[in-house]
Amino acid sequence: MLTFRRVLIVALTVLAIFLLFGGKGRIDSKRFFHDEQLEKRLLQVQRELMAKVAAVDELSHNRVSKLDEKIEKLEVEKRVLEQQIQELRRLPEGATLRQQLSYQFPYHKSSRFPAYIWQTWKHGRNDAELEEHIHQFMQSWDHHGEGFVHEVLSDSVAEKIVTHLFMNVPDVIDAYKAMPEKILKADFFRYLILLARGGTYSDADTELLKPIPVWIPGSLNPLNIGVTIGIEADPDRPDWAEWYARRIQFCQWTIQSKPGHPILREVVARITEKTLEKKKKGAMFDATINRGTDIMDWTGPGIWTDSIMDYFNLPTSPFGPTDWHNFTGLAEPKLFGDVLILPITSFSPGVDTMGSKAESDPLAFVKHHFEGSWKDDKKKKT
Repeated sequence: MLTFRRVLIVALTVLAIFLLFGGKGRIDSKRFFHDEQLEKRLLQVQRELMAKVAAVDELSHNRVSKLDEKIEKLEVEKRVLEQQIQELRRLPEGATLRQQLSYQFPYHKSSRFPAYIWQTWKHGRNDAELEEHIHQFMQSWDHHGEGFVHEVLSDSVAEKIVTHLFMNVPDVIDAYKAMPEKILKADFFRYLILLARGGTYSDADTELLKPIPVWIPGSLNPLNIGVTIGIEADPDRPDWAEWYARRIQFCQWTIQSKPGHPILREVVARITEKTLEKKKKGAMFDATINRGTDIMDWTGPGIWTDSIMDYFNLPTSPFGPTDWHNFTGLAEPKLFGDVLILPITSFSPGVDTMGSKAESDPLAFVKHHFEGSWKDDKKKKT
């Protein structure tokens, strides 16, 4: 293999021969091989060439040594800068719960939606006790969810995941473990997993009717959307408060989100604070209201809807005052900042009320079968 050194030797040798014999005409071969004077001159040229090559080697070695010194110096400076950056990123002592969550799970709107499907159920997917109809609902997410990682987690596995993901936010773990009922933990888990990992969460008793990518209209850029939310209820009856937590109630049995979204961060913070306050008082349920209402406002659609509405009404929001009037009667997907709101048909098709259309409608994406509902039968039919 030719190297710089070898090329240099050959070039200098050819040059020396040319200088020695180039101007003396044709050289007799016999005289060339037996001329002692010529041999001496060639030896002299060879010594000079070797000396020059040695000088080049020494110069190259010195340059490499200096380059190594510069690289080592830069590495030291890099380590110092990295340490300084870590110091700047370190949470201040006494950081609030929201600061901790924001630090651990930053939000990047321009990222892609993670290709995860998250579901939880009392039994694992391979458990012999898993009900057949629930298994069929889960299979619909496999069928229409090609290209997605589909995780079905049992209650015990879900708790281990929460402990792992939120090990640096201990208040969240304390709140999760303090919850007295599985429905509360199930509600809380969906927000936690989406905050930490993103993707699509849907209850195990939901059926996927159309592939997840078609949820976002082709006219919208998914890189400009941070969370996709459907309307659960839009009751126009005067006694709506007896049936629902809010006049417009956002669905939380199916949610799509990118990691770290501020709405998820806020709902996680509120649930954590509410739970720890209940634990401190020694009364987990509010005796002044019924259990169903307490759950809806604690971890369910009540606190979820409030967190969404408050996000729209932040001082930095471009929408101005926002309430249920902005969403009632919504018939097409509508983008509010980085929040895509889907009409009631999308996640509640076929309920034959509140403007919901049939399961065959192009905007019908997910059907909830209410198999695991904790509500009474009367409310199931609403």
